[in-house]
Amino acid sequence: MASERTSLKILLAAPRGFCAGVERAIQIVEIALAKYGAPVYVRHEIVHNRFVVEQLEEKGAIFVKEIDEVPQGRPVIFSAHGVPKSVPQDARERDLFYLDATCPLVSKVHVEAERHHREGYEIVMIGHEGHPEVIGTLGQLPPGSISLIETTSDVATFTPQDPNKLAYITQTTLSVDDTTEIVEALVKKFPAIKGPHKEDICYATTNRQEAVKAIARQCDTMLVIGAPNSSNSQRLVEVAMRQGCPTAYLVPRAEDIDWKWLDGVHSLGITAGASAPEVLVDEVLRAVKERFDVEVEEITIRQEDVQFKLPRILTAA
Repeated sequence: MASERTSLKILLAAPRGFCAGVERAIQIVEIALAKYGAPVYVRHEIVHNRFVVEQLEEKGAIFVKEIDEVPQGRPVIFSAHGVPKSVPQDARERDLFYLDATCPLVSKVHVEAERHHREGYEIVMIGHEGHPEVIGTLGQLPPGSISLIETTSDVATFTPQDPNKLAYITQTTLSVDDTTEIVEALVKKFPAIKGPHKEDICYATTNRQEAVKAIARQCDTMLVIGAPNSSNSQRLVEVAMRQGCPTAYLVPRAEDIDWKWLDGVHSLGITAGASAPEVLVDEVLRAVKERFDVEVEEITIRQEDVQFKLPRILTAA
C-alpha cells in the first residue's frame, strides 16, 4: 500500500544535465543526418553518454574509432571533446567532408596553447591522461610541447626548461577545487607562470559542481546521472562526498540503481553530468517514485542561457 511506503525528500540540483557544447554537438549530428542523409559517420562518441549515442545510431549515425573507417563520399563529424590536428589533416588528405563538433570552450584552450607555444612558452596542461579532450589538446602542438600535470605531487617533481617562460592550460571538465590546488602549487613553485586570460574550466562544469555543493550537506546520499567515462560526471560524485554527502553514486540509467543504496535514506540528492539528457533524470525520478512517497524540491543556484553557433555550412539554406 502506498501509505506504507517510506517518505523520501529529493533535492534536485540545478543547473544539471546538457550544456551548450553538448547540445551543439548533438545538433550537428542531427542536422547533418537531415541535410546529407544517413549514414553520417562520427569519430568516437559524440559526447560521453551511451543513451545519446544509441539514439543517434537509430537515426543513422555510425560511430567509428578512426576516420580510416569512413568511406569516401560520406560526411564525418569530430566529437565535442576535440581532436588532434592530425585528424582533420588526414580527412583533408583523404578528401573527406568533415564537420567539427568540438566544443567552442575546448577550442578556446587549443587557441591558448597555440598562442603560448608561438610566444615561446613551455606549457603544462592540468588534466587526466588518456581523456579524449586531453589527447586532442596535446595534439594541437608538436610532441613534447605540453607536459601533463594530474596532481600536486606532479607539480613537485616537474622541472621546466625555464621557469620564467612557463604557461598553464587546463582540461575543461575538472574538479574546480582540485584544479585550484594544483594551480596554487604551480604558482607557488613558479611565480612567473602565465595562466589563461579566462578560466579554462567551463561554465557548465563549474555550475554543476556548485549546484551539488549547495545540496550535498542536506543529503543522505546522492545519485549523479552520467556515464562512467564522463569526466565531469565523475567529478560531481567526488564533489558531493567532499562537501559532506555520506555517499554518492554514478548511475548511467535508472536500471543501474542498487536500491539498497537508499535503505535508511530520507534525503536524496539528484543531479546529472553535462552529457546526460534530462530524459534520464525523469527516468530516475519515476523509478524512485515507484518505491517511495516522494517530495521533490529543485534547488537552482543560477540560470544558464549560453548558446553556441552551429557551423555555417549546416545553417546555410
